[in-house]
Amino acid sequence: MTFSLLPIGRVRGGRVEPIDDNWGSVEATIVLDGGLPEDSLAGLLEFSHIEVVFIFDKVDETRVVTGARHPRGNPDWPQVGIFAQRAKARPNRIGITTCEIVSVSGRSIVVRGLDAIDGTPVLDLKPYMHEFGPRTAVRQPAWATELMLGYWH
Repeated sequence: MTFSLLPIGRVRGGRVEPIDDNWGSVEATIVLDGGLPEDSLAGLLEFSHIEVVFIFDKVDETRVVTGARHPRGNPDWPQVGIFAQRAKARPNRIGITTCEIVSVSGRSIVVRGLDAIDGTPVLDLKPYMHEFGPRTAVRQPAWATELMLGYWH
């Protein structure tokens, strides 16, 4: 079976550089491609948050990591496999972020807290529902908590 993923839209505004921290207050607009009808967003504003699936398209393929590394190159943190971290230089360069919906108008959604830069291709949008969140207690290693301290602030 062969298939390909095509972007449904693009990120407009927000940041232009992929800086690692302080994404929490960043507002950006996701603009759907013209081939999608406006009513594909009908009812979305009834939700507070949306999951955005996107492509880290600016990551050079030669920098993609498939094995273990120190997150952010920090030797104080353990070497962990690429699938034990959320780095952008990963095999399929796919990112996913849950962000706050600010407004919806026509084919545009303004969101807050999307860690994708201007021009980023968006693959999919899903409304966040509690029932799809974790159903048991969440755990993570101390290095991950330390890494995320300034990510959203």
